[in-house]
Amino acid sequence: MSRLTVAMVLPFATCGLRAVPLERQITHAPYGHVLTNINVWSPDSQWIVYDVRSADTVFAGTRIEQVEVATGKTEVIYESINGAACGVVTYHPRDSKVVFILGPERPTAEWGYGTTRRRGVTVDVRPRGAAKPLDAMNYAPPFTPGALRGGSHVHVFSPDGGWVSNTYEDEVLARLGPASRDDGDRDFNQRNIAVSVPAPRADGVRVARGHPRSHDGEFFSVVVTHTVNHPRPGSDEINRAYEEGWLVGGDGRRRLAFLGNVIARDGREHAEVFIADLPEDLKTAGGKPLEGTLTRRPAPPAGLVQRRLTFTEERRFRGAATTPRHWVRASPDGGQIAFLMKDDVGVVQLWTIAPAGGAPRQVTRENTGITSAFTWSPDGRWLAHIRDNQVFLTELANGRAVALTPRSPDAAAPLPLACVFSPDGSSLAFMRNVRGEEGSFPQIFVVAVPWL
Repeated sequence: MSRLTVAMVLPFATCGLRAVPLERQITHAPYGHVLTNINVWSPDSQWIVYDVRSADTVFAGTRIEQVEVATGKTEVIYESINGAACGVVTYHPRDSKVVFILGPERPTAEWGYGTTRRRGVTVDVRPRGAAKPLDAMNYAPPFTPGALRGGSHVHVFSPDGGWVSNTYEDEVLARLGPASRDDGDRDFNQRNIAVSVPAPRADGVRVARGHPRSHDGEFFSVVVTHTVNHPRPGSDEINRAYEEGWLVGGDGRRRLAFLGNVIARDGREHAEVFIADLPEDLKTAGGKPLEGTLTRRPAPPAGLVQRRLTFTEERRFRGAATTPRHWVRASPDGGQIAFLMKDDVGVVQLWTIAPAGGAPRQVTRENTGITSAFTWSPDGRWLAHIRDNQVFLTELANGRAVALTPRSPDAAAPLPLACVFSPDGSSLAFMRNVRGEEGSFPQIFVVAVPWL
């Protein structure tokens, strides 16, 4: 029970005199099916895309597949070659196209998969096309504007489908050594956020082959957040930018909301919500080179503004929640940004804040905390998430909670990584571990929204 509301439990929809379960399992295989936290549905809401890892913490899958929701039919979209792993796939919001992570081909002990050694690729689904490199990677000088120098992760198309965001870490800086070796004259490798946009040249971004692992890319990629080695206590400086989400407001300007780690006046680190106002032209350098140097990461483009939205240092439980892992998500109209934060008794709740800033608004007031990433309904009225081993919808206007699945035992509970609305708003996709002869693996489930 909620402190202020009673959660409605709707495990069945009625169809005449027959009860129809809202939830059904749609993948059945002796291996894992892992969903990304957003954009797993095809634009027509007929297919769900996934990778075949045994768990979301393991990056060893070799296929990208999709399943037809109505029939359970599966298709292989991409199969990696030469020992590369692939995963964390998302759909284009309008076109039959996906984007995902691809690890190094022909990996070695010196050059295997890692946070600074991975890239994005796209594949056309209908008609089926070959994998195309999203972001160019330039691991040695001469460095090239529009190319990155490390690893990109969780690629998500903007709502209009034109740009792609991802988190980014820098191999060139990582090779300089750990952060404990600080000579004051170089940037640390820190997680940042990058954006890829259509390249100005028809042949994409071409890089020199000063390193055997460097490669060209179809898109022009830039870092769009600013971190520093040692944030000043009590300032808006950050040492990590991550878990971003797209926002497109009424002015048409693209923005990214994200979590940034600050240092409080008492010296402790915590996450706050930030926003990056992106210029329309990401290809023009500001005061520092877009491509970076041997000791400095690629710099944000001219006209980019990074703003802090939340100021939680004085709260009993300061900062946005980092457990469960979640991604900051804007409402479809761009008017509100949702995130997770503990209340005054330490329970993780849903909160929203306006893109212009101001006081955060607490949406949920539950006795049990939210335990998953979340997504918005297409009409912006509801937020889907997991709590108390159940899939829930929470109504934004009043915090009313509706449970779409009955409470499960811990071993079969909905998994925290994904709870994703379909584009037509009729269903949610999520995962449970299912035990079979080969072991226990995540499988994909769908639950209907009963009033649609």
